[in-house]
Formats: sequence, C-alpha cells, structure tokens
Amino acid sequence: MIRGGFWHFRRRNHASGAAAASAAKRILAFDMTATTSTTLALFAVAILVSLCCTTTDANDKVNFREKEKQVLDQILGPGRYDARIRPSGVNGTDGPAVVAVNMFVRSIATISDIKMEYSVQLTFREQWTDERLKYNDFGGKLKYLTLTDASRVWMPDLFFSNEKEGHFHNIIMPNVYIRIFPYGSVLYSIRISLTLSCPMNLKLYPLDRQVCSLKMASYGWTTDDLVFLWKDGDPVQVVKNLHLPRFTLEKFLTDYCNSKTNTGEYSCLKVDLMFKREFSYYLIQIYIPCCMLVIVSWVSFWLDQGAVPARVSLGVTTLLTMATQTSGINASLPPVSYTKAIDVWTGVCLTFVFGALLEFALVNYASRSDMHRENMKKQRRQQYESEHALEFEFQPLVRHPGDPMAIEKLRPCEIHVPPQRDNCCRSWLSKFPTRSKRIDVISRITFPLVFAMFNLVYWSTYLFRDEGEET
Repeated sequence: MIRGGFWHFRRRNHASGAAAASAAKRILAFDMTATTSTTLALFAVAILVSLCCTTTDANDKVNFREKEKQVLDQILGPGRYDARIRPSGVNGTDGPAVVAVNMFVRSIATISDIKMEYSVQLTFREQWTDERLKYNDFGGKLKYLTLTDASRVWMPDLFFSNEKEGHFHNIIMPNVYIRIFPYGSVLYSIRISLTLSCPMNLKLYPLDRQVCSLKMASYGWTTDDLVFLWKDGDPVQVVKNLHLPRFTLEKFLTDYCNSKTNTGEYSCLKVDLMFKREFSYYLIQIYIPCCMLVIVSWVSFWLDQGAVPARVSLGVTTLLTMATQTSGINASLPPVSYTKAIDVWTGVCLTFVFGALLEFALVNYASRSDMHRENMKKQRRQQYESEHALEFEFQPLVRHPGDPMAIEKLRPCEIHVPPQRDNCCRSWLSKFPTRSKRIDVISRITFPLVFAMFNLVYWSTYLFRDEGEET
C-alpha cells in the first residue's frame, strides 16, 4: 500500500512538472515574440532615420555651380535671349532703358601741357535692369551669376567722346566681369586706361588751375531708347593716395552734357577734374633763377666805367643766359596766340638784363663824351692862355686917353649868376663830376626800385585773383 501510494505520488508530481514545463514554454514563446516585434520596430525606425539623413545630406551636397550652368543655359540658351534687343524701360514699360554709371579713378599718370591731354586709369561700371534675365535663386543660394563674355547680353553703346587713345587690361586674365542678379539687374565692370584731350587756358601759367573733363555718351541710341544717369550716392571715387608730379587734384564735379545732332538727342555724362598746378617747382626752377640773373646784371653798375671787357662780358653773359632760360620755358609749352603770366615775367626780366647792357653803352658813350669835353676845355684854356700871352707881349706901353676900346679893356669882367635853390638831389649828384658816373649812380637806385615795383604789381595781379577768372 505504501508502495502504491509512492507511485501515485510520483505520477502526480510528474504531471505537475509537465504542466509547469508547458507553461514555461508558452511564456518563453511569448517573450521571444515580443522581443522580435520590438526588434523589428527598432529596425524600421533606424531605416527611416537613415533615409531622412540620406535625403538631408543629398540636399546639402547639391552642386550649385551645376545649377548656375543650368540657369545660364535656361536664360541665355539659343532662342531664349536676343542680345540685339535692348531691355524695356523702368518697371517693364516701353520707355528708355536706364543705365546707372559710376567709376573708380585708380591713377592719373601724366598731364601734358604741350599736347593738352592727360592719362587716367579707372574701373568703369554700368548697371541696368533686363527683366529677360530673371531667374530662381534657390532660396538665396545663387546671389548672382558671373560672365566674362560681354557679347552674350545686351550692352549699352557708350563711348568716351574726348578720348584720344585707350586700351583694356588683359594681364593675367581680361579685367572685366558681368554679374546677373536674380531680379534681372546686370552689373558690368571693366578696368581701362584712357588718354583724353584736355583743352587748357594757359593765360595764368604757371599760377593756373585747369579743368579736365571725362565725357561719356551714347553713340547710336537716342534718349528715346537709352538714358545714362549717375549712380546715386558717390558716383565717382578717387584713390586716396593720388600723387601727381606737378598738379594737385582739388575736387571733381559730375554733370550731364546731352548733345543734340541732326539724328536726335543723345544722353551724355561728364566728370570735371579740377587740377591746381604746383607752384613750388616753377618758383625754384624759373622765378628765383631769373631774379638772380637780373640782380647779377646790376653788378656792372658798381664796376669802373673803364673796365670795358668785364662789363661787356657780364652783360652779354646774363643776356644770353636769360634768353636760353626763356627758350627752355617756351619749349615746354604749346605755341599759343595769347600772352601767358610766365611770358610777362621772362619778358620783363629779359628787358632788365638788356637794359643793364644798354646802360653800359650809355655810360661808355658819356665817358667818351666827358673825355672829349675835358680835352676841348684843355685846348680852349691853352689857346686862351697863348692868345693872352701874345696880346700882353705886343701891347703898347702908352695908352691914349681918348681911346674907348682901351677903357673897356681895362674894366674887370663881371658875371651875374642868378641865385639857385638848394636841391638835395642836385647837390648829391654834384658830388659826381662826370656824367658817366652820375648815370651809374642813378642806375644803382632806379633799376632795383623799378624791379621791386614790378614784382609788387605782378604778384598782386596773379596771386590775388578770383577763382572764376582762373576757370
């Protein structure tokens, strides 16, 4: 019985263990199913995140340079844009195309007085709107498109009306670009060097101011189709450290100069550059040497009148030097029909030097005249003494009482001289007995005094003058 109970208990326990094992298997199977579902969900989320990141990276790595090519082909492709047709007017109207102009003056090389021209290097810019060139900027990614071939878009037919010579710069690459903005605005920039004519008024040379213009106009489009305007703000800019050898750029003014011809009215812009000539160079090279030559010519007034070789050589040397100086000045200037300020100066200085030479000729003539007069006085005195000696020798010892001629001869000779007023100049000149010496003394005072008066009039005339007269 005990044995049967044992087996019953064993079978019972065995059944309970089987049930427990079955329950454990079911629980394990549920856990595995839940784990697999969670893994699949996580895997799906990872795939979605990966796809999103891949899409974002693809957007971030868009080649916008390729987009530029596509945009250029789209707006400038064959059959899409005709560069021969001008853009429309403001706000798409049928009015004239408006072109805003500005420039940056990089350098001014030379200003020639002989050729009346000047050379300038500048960066020239034009800006206008062509609505045919609008494009999508991809959310601000394409700020502008850049071209180097100006023939692909319409260009204003601007030219420099007072140009003599000009050239573009191609080192290392052509210094030109065209920028096309998304809203259709076009910016054209180029670096050029120009030689421009500059008619000068040299009446006040070298104390003058000159105005040199830079004129730009449309060659073929009239104001009905094309209008040039100065850009708002600061249309003309000049490099800060602009150094010129003989001039100073005082200021510049912008203006309009539209011209009317038989074919219509054409838009024109101009900028006036006002130059002041540096006077210090001419003061050192011309005015001071001329003054020194004039003063040196006065040295002959203190030389003895008998020193003929010294006075002649001094006068001739100063005259030739002054003439050479005048010729050198005129060689650096164009032949003009009017008298310049420098002509007045050199002409008067040359006159003073020539006058000093003529003064010696007058002194030499007066000296010879004085010598001749002294010789004549000596001859007369000798003749008078000889005649009186003969008269005394043959005079009779007996005098007739009734002879009137004898009585007259006995009377003493009386000379009545009218009283003269005291004159300081005459009394001072009386210290110099000869006329030649008096001429030298008068010249020592007269020449410097007259030259000083000329300087006073000259500098007061040409230095203190109105600005309107200069321009």
